[in-house]
Amino acid sequence: MKNNRRSFLRNLGIGSGALLVNPVFGMSRDEPADSSGGAAEHSAFIASDVFVTRNLTTDFLVAGGGMAGVCAALAAARNGMKVIFIQNRSRLGGNASSEIRMHICGASQLNQVWRESGLLEEILLTEAAINPQRCWEMLDYVMYDKVLTNPNITLLFDTSLYEVVRKGKRIESIKAYCSQTEEIYDIKAQYFADCTGDGTLAALAAADFMRGREAKSEYNEPLGLDKRDDITMGNSLLFQSTEHDRPMPFKAPSWARKYQFEDFKHRKIHSWEYGYWWIELGGLENIVQDGQKIRHDLMAVVFGVWDYIKNSGNHPESANWALSWHGAIPGKRESRRIKGDYVLTQNDVLKQENFEDRVAYGGWPLDDHLPAGMDDTSLSPFRSIGLKGPYSIPLRCLYSNSVDNLVMAGRNISVTHVALSTTRVMATCATLGQAIGTAVAFAVNNKMKVNQIVGNKEKLQEYQQLLLRQDQAILNIKNLDKKDLALLASITASSESDGGLANLVTDGINRDIADGKLHQWRAAMSSGEQFLELKWKSPQELSLIEFTFDTGLNRHLRLSGENGTMKNQVRGPQPETISDYQVECYLKDRLLHKIECKDNFLRKVAHSFNTSKVDRVRFVAKKTHGDKYAKVFEIRCYA
Repeated sequence: MKNNRRSFLRNLGIGSGALLVNPVFGMSRDEPADSSGGAAEHSAFIASDVFVTRNLTTDFLVAGGGMAGVCAALAAARNGMKVIFIQNRSRLGGNASSEIRMHICGASQLNQVWRESGLLEEILLTEAAINPQRCWEMLDYVMYDKVLTNPNITLLFDTSLYEVVRKGKRIESIKAYCSQTEEIYDIKAQYFADCTGDGTLAALAAADFMRGREAKSEYNEPLGLDKRDDITMGNSLLFQSTEHDRPMPFKAPSWARKYQFEDFKHRKIHSWEYGYWWIELGGLENIVQDGQKIRHDLMAVVFGVWDYIKNSGNHPESANWALSWHGAIPGKRESRRIKGDYVLTQNDVLKQENFEDRVAYGGWPLDDHLPAGMDDTSLSPFRSIGLKGPYSIPLRCLYSNSVDNLVMAGRNISVTHVALSTTRVMATCATLGQAIGTAVAFAVNNKMKVNQIVGNKEKLQEYQQLLLRQDQAILNIKNLDKKDLALLASITASSESDGGLANLVTDGINRDIADGKLHQWRAAMSSGEQFLELKWKSPQELSLIEFTFDTGLNRHLRLSGENGTMKNQVRGPQPETISDYQVECYLKDRLLHKIECKDNFLRKVAHSFNTSKVDRVRFVAKKTHGDKYAKVFEIRCYA
């Protein structure tokens, strides 16, 4: 590890906190002496104050600012942890950011009811509500705002991890460098999260990790190879184009690749406002260390494909279209996978087993991309096997089996190559981020290790209940929270429609689970405002009321540059959601608190107030975003 650091620092020109440079000519210590044998006329000097070291201490260090890292940092911070969050770019979102622009996919691909909820749902609902114009930078802004306004998070942009200090089975600290501010950060923490995608933190910590494609004999996977190899899926580079009112000619650069009609036999050019995931290369190379070459090769493919669209004569309808954006950072699919206490396999995905320590789910197909990509256009670029329903992902896949205080989320979790082909998508990665951020906070607050949660059945259930309360997407777990006073209340309503009974708001299920039941209160808004009441036989001390509303989890919800992907989406607040409502707290018919809410578009909403003795809570639905019913999945009440 020391050699890695010295090499990194030498490349940057850093040595022992000093930089050797001549202020006029930029001469280094290696400049030659003059002909007389003395020092050169402009000798070098040591500028010891150029790079400043900052010593920082925190509860939780999150490395990597993709969707997994964003949700890990937010989850930990909202559960009371102090978080330092480092990202080597100046944008959050990773593959979903405006720098790469891949739309966020996940279990909604099943076209059932399994769109991921929790922090990801909050982010996407917010983006849809404030960004009807589909500006990609607005998604960057939503994530930045949520992170920046959390007082428990210190966000460090443009900061690259380069060293890990490990003692025994624990990481003590990491070192990172910010090119924009010329700072070196020395950061100590109780827990460290590798959300880098490439497993960089784990590799520097000498944690056990996997890479490449496994043989069938290793995990008995039907899609495994006869003999394992070191090959991965490749990287992609996207572009966007815009239609104009006049012809827009294009001349390709000399370095663009040339393509013919037969090169697109397995690759559809059906539109070109956004394209294309199959512009993919690098699986046959080292996806990390050959990254510079792979990027340049992908640029040649992007401009070669656009040249074909514009100038081959096969797409004359493209005449008025021009490039409006092209990526410069490839979107990655696969590199290192960190070994956990369990390795998820193809068989687990297809069996859809509910692991006892389940903390999230996936539903994207087994979608494996052939490593040659555009280097061999005679082959189909992918193999996709659809799933019948969602599968669970256990906590044991989200912490290292060799480093006690290392957790991970994203495409670098403990899975085989075949299983990675479904877990790697960003909606799934985001829920894994929420799972580890919550797990770290839970472990620290309970004075235990994350890897001890699984073996303690009582604590495991308590942790899962916390995830469920915070709207994490978990399969077949009901609200059994003993602190939820709503479970003790009798419930009535002004009206009930189509089987949407009032008492379903405390049936323990906070969403549609495709079991033929509603699990929500419904009341027709055609006759005006509707109310729901919770009553207790004796006064209860309350300070917090939480609601889970309907946001149409049966639909896709994601930002994309492709018009076809945006079909059947609602750009704005979701119509099922209650927009305007009022919450009233009473004691012996005396109104103690009245909370007014307007223009709500979120699924999970909490309202706090001074602790008071309350024997009745009334929720009054005044307006929806268009649905004819007022709909509430769940109400929770806490002291």
